Amino acid sequence: MPQNPAANPAGNAIRMIRPHLREIPPAELPPGFAIRPLHPDEGSAWTDIIIEAEEWLNLSRDLFVKEFGHDLKSVPARCFFIVDAQDIPVATISAWYYHGYRGLDYGLIHWVATRPAYQGRGLGKAGLSFALSKLANWHERAMLNTSTKRLPAIALYLNFGFQPDLDEPGARGNWRRLKEGFRHPALDKLDI
Repeated sequence: MPQNPAANPAGNAIRMIRPHLREIPPAELPPGFAIRPLHPDEGSAWTDIIIEAEEWLNLSRDLFVKEFGHDLKSVPARCFFIVDAQDIPVATISAWYYHGYRGLDYGLIHWVATRPAYQGRGLGKAGLSFALSKLANWHERAMLNTSTKRLPAIALYLNFGFQPDLDEPGARGNWRRLKEGFRHPALDKLDI
């Protein structure tokens, strides 16, 4: 179950909703990269990517088990590595689930991370397109949790049709502050 924790070094927690899983923007991986399923015994490699990519939070080495241990059988269908030509994992994204958010079933974009040496190459964009397409097999809508200092990620999510969830406690203030210092056409339409 995703948490929406209070403020942290990465900024305030925010939630975003994609109200449908139609018209997912296509995005191709750059040459030399591929997406493959993550296997439950690859939790250590997954954790390495997450920790290496995280610039604000101190994360535990048992994060994989905490996040996915309750349903390891779903990991190969819903968790993915982006790998280089030598099959070395350089990024990860999960097309997870969250049942019962405000009484509805949601697909959950979960733990998106790219090793710093591979950032800026379009891996996150291609991974998000892939993960949303996977979610469309099982869900009608999607959600994700992020933080207000993760501006490149927020821009990517807005470009892919995610909208601010303004019904969360403190959300309007968080998005109002974000809108003041961060330009994006989707935010210009927000009445907050």
